[in-house]
Amino acid sequence: MLSTTPGSTTTIHLSVADTSVVVDASGPGVPAIVHWGPSLGPVSEQHLSALVASLVPQRVSGGLDVPARLSVIPQEAFGWQGTPGFTGHRQGTNIFPAFQLTSIEQADADGGREMSFTADDEDARLRATGSIRLSAAGVLHQRLSVTNTGDSDYEVRSLLAAVPLPDSAVEVLDTTGRHLRERSPQRHLLTQGTYRRESRRGRPGADATVVLAAGAPSFGFETGLVHAIHLAWSGNHQLTAEKTPAGQAFLSAAELLLPEEIVLAPGETYTAPEMLASWGHGLNQLSARFHDHVRSRPVHPSSPRPVTLNTWEAVYFDHDLERLTRLADKAAALGVERFVLDDGWFEGRRDDTSSLGDWFVDREVWPNGLTPLVDHVRALGMEFGLWFEPEMINLDSRLAADHPDWIIQAEGRLPISGRQQQVLNLANPGAYDYILECIDTILSTHDIAYIKWDHNRDLLDAADAVTGHAVVHRNVEAVYRLMRTLKDRHPGLEIESCASGGARVDLGVLDHTDRIWTSDCIDPLERLTIQKYTGLLVPPELMGMHISGPTSHSTGRTHALPFRAATAIFGHYGIEWDISKLTATETEHLKEWIDLHLQWRDVLHTGHVVHTDLPDPAMDLRGTVASDKSSALFAYSLTASSASYPPGKLTFPGLDPHRAYAVRLSSPYTALPGNGQSPLAWAEASLTGAPLALTGATLAHVGIQAPVLLPEQSILIELHATEAHPDGSRNHS
Repeated sequence: MLSTTPGSTTTIHLSVADTSVVVDASGPGVPAIVHWGPSLGPVSEQHLSALVASLVPQRVSGGLDVPARLSVIPQEAFGWQGTPGFTGHRQGTNIFPAFQLTSIEQADADGGREMSFTADDEDARLRATGSIRLSAAGVLHQRLSVTNTGDSDYEVRSLLAAVPLPDSAVEVLDTTGRHLRERSPQRHLLTQGTYRRESRRGRPGADATVVLAAGAPSFGFETGLVHAIHLAWSGNHQLTAEKTPAGQAFLSAAELLLPEEIVLAPGETYTAPEMLASWGHGLNQLSARFHDHVRSRPVHPSSPRPVTLNTWEAVYFDHDLERLTRLADKAAALGVERFVLDDGWFEGRRDDTSSLGDWFVDREVWPNGLTPLVDHVRALGMEFGLWFEPEMINLDSRLAADHPDWIIQAEGRLPISGRQQQVLNLANPGAYDYILECIDTILSTHDIAYIKWDHNRDLLDAADAVTGHAVVHRNVEAVYRLMRTLKDRHPGLEIESCASGGARVDLGVLDHTDRIWTSDCIDPLERLTIQKYTGLLVPPELMGMHISGPTSHSTGRTHALPFRAATAIFGHYGIEWDISKLTATETEHLKEWIDLHLQWRDVLHTGHVVHTDLPDPAMDLRGTVASDKSSALFAYSLTASSASYPPGKLTFPGLDPHRAYAVRLSSPYTALPGNGQSPLAWAEASLTGAPLALTGATLAHVGIQAPVLLPEQSILIELHATEAHPDGSRNHS
């Protein structure tokens, strides 16, 4: 551990693998990150000092005598005139704190390197602490706290984490969307000023961006230096890309606090949500760092992700034991490993207008309780899962009648309803204890391994009904605590974060859950985009990807099984479809897809996800390359009619350039369309059992001819490393 005193010139180099972070702690104020990105290699202290000195800006005409710099907490007291790193007040005073460094330390941390600091403002009676950690995966973590060291209350209004951008970052990428169409990408130039993405929904929201990225012009998945941030928080937040008139560009993230939401009594501390940041030469490399970090967490699921059947689009609210047991029988025969009973099992729940909050088994529908179904599912060798929506309440419920003061509301005025429901205030101890007891009782009396945890509306007028105080922050903390408590009481319990589909996707909730429901829309055409951009942050084994019925519940489009199944195969595989009426042929085909997923599951859930930047927007090629690069599975989809006929070539990133790979057509029972086309050489060779072999370099830079497909059709392509190169030399292992 390195510990220094203020006043000494200290430059710290955090270096892990191919990433460097250089921190200058010489002042004024708190430390500043002067470089974050590609590795600088071994650098002496003398050269680090020279680096810092070389970056000091000149004083310019009309400017401040001491040019401001972007510190970890940029402060107006030191000349910063962009978005401040900290705002707050003590009854209208101490609004411009000047944190001065008092200590700094450096140490090893979980395979990476970490620097931490303390800074005080004795006049404002505040203390700031922070840590900058570079993980073994090369992800930058930044966590900040502020403590009230005075003898009166202090309100925190914002505490943001900021990271610098290189001058090459001129274009911003984030995502927007809506229910059933989350994670739609959008791009624009990074110009002077502030681009801010906010969520005031009490949850991230269907329109939230999982990352905010900035990079070189027209950066893609394979090319262009790009940096991105994520805030690990499930409530209100803000992500910002900003460029000052002095040309300082940066990204920042913070919890978006409501008035008096964080008021620190003397001695109390507020710790802001952790910001995580990644960079890469292309988005594939950037997302791989995030995936490696997520997979390294102690809470990351270690068992194979079970193939799941969820009953919602199969039966909706029509719960009938005989029908559900038939569905379970069919699921088990197909190789399904987890059976999840969705909405409709609890007291009075015949549609979505009533009963949320009354978490007791409905004896009219289930005269013998859930036990007969649970026992039947378990006897078939499948896990049993159950749907809850613990944070919501219908006005038509016993709970609302008994405890109207547990409903989030401002000034005694109920918020506008959403999906015929209101929000329960889990920050209220009585409401929290009630929900905990309800769920705990169900889990304790049944063999339940999994909760599908839904959250179907945004928060509005998010205040405590009794005090009138804002409660978003405290509700997020309560949800985390509730999930943690249930898992402590029921070891092995897994939880899915579902929020009208993908409206709560963040690494804060994923510290307490085991997958996210990527979207309520399972239309494969929509899912290609949704999964692609959710995957910038979330690895595929944590993304629920299901095969829907032939006609989409959400869009009305009809697609053949290969397109639906190939789109879902990379993730936490599942079925959302009434399979009980399938013909023998349909059953055989679906089982082939499940078997193929099981065959590839280990690679798909541990390998590196890659997307190809093809010039034709109708052509989509994505895949997963095994961590040892010995094999890969790719899906090629044609989303619309191609501009070229025949289409162009397919190139395959992420392979070992020195190894040769046999190229095989993989899709079960899928024949390439005829329509007068001649056979495709590599596909014909694959089907005859003598697949062509090409080096990884050839596949990446030259590629193979794409087959002619019909619009909204997919095929799978397998790549397997062979023993030797085509020239006879041995492969590198």
